[in-house]
Amino acid sequence: MDMKITFHGGKKVHADYHGFTHKTDQPVAAGGDNTAPSPFELFLASLGTCAGFYVLSFCQGRGIDTAGVELNMGMEWDERSHLVARVNIEVVLPASFPEKYRAAVLQAAQSCTVKKHLQSPPQFHLFATVR
Repeated sequence: MDMKITFHGGKKVHADYHGFTHKTDQPVAAGGDNTAPSPFELFLASLGTCAGFYVLSFCQGRGIDTAGVELNMGMEWDERSHLVARVNIEVVLPASFPEKYRAAVLQAAQSCTVKKHLQSPPQFHLFATVR
C-alpha cells in the first residue's frame, strides 16, 4: 500500500494511490493558486464521506431509498490550539425514512473507519533516503 507524493509547482502536492491522483493546493492567502482542495480539506472530506458511505451501505442493504438522505458536517475549533476540537455530523433523514431504522442508521455512521483511526491513531515513522 505505497502512496507516492510528488510536487507540481507552487503549493501543489499530489498523492498517487491505487490508480488515482489526489491533487491538493493551498488557498491564495496561503501562497497557493486555490486550484484544488488543501490537504486538510481532503482530511475533513474523508471524515464526512466515510460516514456517508456507511449510511449509504446501511440503506442499500435494507432497500431504503436514499432520496432526501444527506449528511451535514460542521467543525468546532479550539481557539488556543487552532485545531478541530469537535466534529458534528448531522444525518438528515426524510419523513419517509423508516422509523425502526433511525437509530440504527446513526450507528452505521459511527462505523466510519477514518473516525476509528483517529480514535486509535497509528504511529508515524518519518525517515529520509538519499538516492
